[in-house]
Amino acid sequence: MLIGVDVGTGSARAGVFSADGKMLGVGKHPLTLWHEAGEIVEQSSAQIWEAVCIAVGQAMQGLDPSGVKGVGFDATCSLVAEGVSVSPSEDPLRDVILWMDHRASPEAEEINRGGYAVLDYVGGRISPEMETPKLLWLSRHRPEAFAGARRFWDLPDWLTFKATGSEKRSSCTVTCKWTYLAHEDRWDEGYFRAIGLGALADEGFRRIGTQIVAPGTPLGGLTAQAARDLGLCEGTPVAAALIDAHAGGLGTLGVTLPGSADPTRRLAYIFGTSACSMASTHQATPVPGVWGPYYNAMLPGLWLNEGGQSAAGEALAHLIHLHRDAGPGIAQVAAHAETLGATLSETILAAAEVVVVPEFLGNRSPFAEPDARAVISGLGLDRGIDTLAALYLGGLSGIGYGLKQLLDRFDAKGIAIDTIVASGGAAQSRLACQMLADTTGRQVALPGGQEPVLLGAAMLAAPAGGVHHDLAAAMAAMSGDAVIFAPATGKVADLHALRFTAFEALQLAARTLRAARKA
Repeated sequence: MLIGVDVGTGSARAGVFSADGKMLGVGKHPLTLWHEAGEIVEQSSAQIWEAVCIAVGQAMQGLDPSGVKGVGFDATCSLVAEGVSVSPSEDPLRDVILWMDHRASPEAEEINRGGYAVLDYVGGRISPEMETPKLLWLSRHRPEAFAGARRFWDLPDWLTFKATGSEKRSSCTVTCKWTYLAHEDRWDEGYFRAIGLGALADEGFRRIGTQIVAPGTPLGGLTAQAARDLGLCEGTPVAAALIDAHAGGLGTLGVTLPGSADPTRRLAYIFGTSACSMASTHQATPVPGVWGPYYNAMLPGLWLNEGGQSAAGEALAHLIHLHRDAGPGIAQVAAHAETLGATLSETILAAAEVVVVPEFLGNRSPFAEPDARAVISGLGLDRGIDTLAALYLGGLSGIGYGLKQLLDRFDAKGIAIDTIVASGGAAQSRLACQMLADTTGRQVALPGGQEPVLLGAAMLAAPAGGVHHDLAAAMAAMSGDAVIFAPATGKVADLHALRFTAFEALQLAARTLRAARKA
């Protein structure tokens, strides 16, 4: 057996899998989020570990711990400040700055004005979701905490440290979120000094990592304490981790599909609270407004370009919340939307003139505008369920149009994607998958296996535990099959072309107004 642990925004989950990818057990426990003014969102690492232990215990019910050959972790790319509070509340438990926390937006803008060479590997612009702007904020606004933290971790690496005591970091986390140059195996000392984080360079980067290894690398076994906490056997092998979306990529890109199995022709699309789109290439291929290229950050030996949106499933839920007093929630509205067309593709007719640019938390890619905000067009006064469904369809198609913009940007750089391989909670909807196919003009594959993010985390453990030779072998053995959604043609395709033109016009109008206001 192999265990995959996934720490998301709202919960910690664990899955137990066989060597061929079948799920044998699953567990889940909620996490607390603290929100403060100034787009501050915080968590507690202690509570996260407690939730992980509960989830693993649930997943292992009725199973023998001695049969577990390895454990893999993934988590959100949140910043853990070991031993100190990151919070204006001074609560000592609140030591995690969540990925979606945008308190460091001014620091990110300041860094972007510097034009540093490392920005070439984050699509030209750093995001407040990344760790160096957050560290800079911490050094300025909570200098005692910055100085007093024993180490700073990306949450996936903190989990493997908690489990094993190993201080090795994954090349996925430090390359994608910390500006580590994995293709050169180094930190850029000049960058840290120039932006005001020279203290980390003075320490030889000890507090942010000096031992960087590829995802899936064996880190050692569970410590006695971690084994007791998790209800597993001391010494059970643990693998270097992945960011949660990247675990979803690992757990889906190996699915069996007609035609080529070349992973560079497939886009991993993780559709949950946020959306993450990941394309792999054999050579470094910078794409403006898209994070990367990152070397060895997901699939072994390949470069990764990572796009997506900060609000996706959350944007759909927010749309429904904004436009109802009481009554149907998003699940009921989504189910009703599926009934509004003779086919799933024809439901878009029910959206009428409702067009949504769902950038409630900014545009992550391909425009890298964290201050962008949503635009909604075509609303009337009615709040019945048909109108709510039209709004849902407008939001869902808007998410697809944003993905189309990213794919168009990839095409322009020679990154040709044939298939979108979807995963995540929001992708489990047949309507969502069909809408993604129709709005982008690409086929969408939905893996048939359960919990692909957890599966990806378990795949990490396979080579570490000697179950499979390497990650490629684990993907081949554990991925399974997928359901295919082909894009619409004819009048539905023509309608989406018109709606996409309206989408871009609304997006441009908002960008123009935003620029004028700033000026």
